[in-house]
Amino acid sequence: MGRRERKKAATHKALADAALELFLERGYEDVGVREIAEAADVSVTTLFKHFPDGKVALLFDKDDEREAGLRAAVRDRPAGQSVIEALRREVAGDRVDRYRATPRFAQFMDLINSTPALRDYTRRMWLRHEAALAEEIAVAAGLPEDDAACAALAHFALEAGILAHARPDHEEALERIFDLLENGWKSVTGEG
Repeated sequence: MGRRERKKAATHKALADAALELFLERGYEDVGVREIAEAADVSVTTLFKHFPDGKVALLFDKDDEREAGLRAAVRDRPAGQSVIEALRREVAGDRVDRYRATPRFAQFMDLINSTPALRDYTRRMWLRHEAALAEEIAVAAGLPEDDAACAALAHFALEAGILAHARPDHEEALERIFDLLENGWKSVTGEG
């Protein structure tokens, strides 16, 4: 990575870190983009160059990697592993990795769940991967790309993490959701 890319990545991280710190400290609605830019020691213009969607996007700066991970989980799953199990592991593993990598991830998720604008944005960001995931599921199952069951599985697998976090026991809720999806998927494909 060249000097320019390193500087760009450092600015990007400084903005995301400053935003998270301010949001957790004072709440999402009580923080403005000017304050975030000042805390990261950049201009508001620079903030918008890095995050064109504004302050809400500052919390979701790793989203581009998510689609690739979801597709790879289905496409590159080990022989004998079902599509459902691959998705279960990807969604659960993503959550565990984030909890380990980000000491304040639980607070971050609480902030999202308590802020309607963030909750809606999170759902939109996750669900924008729905078509790509449905296509990957269809290929894996040998079904037409526009198969409704594949689209439904993609939709609900993506919603699973959001639904689970809103429950007191996240892990158990996630397991129950994927158990339900697994039973439905078996009725379509016979795959368990």
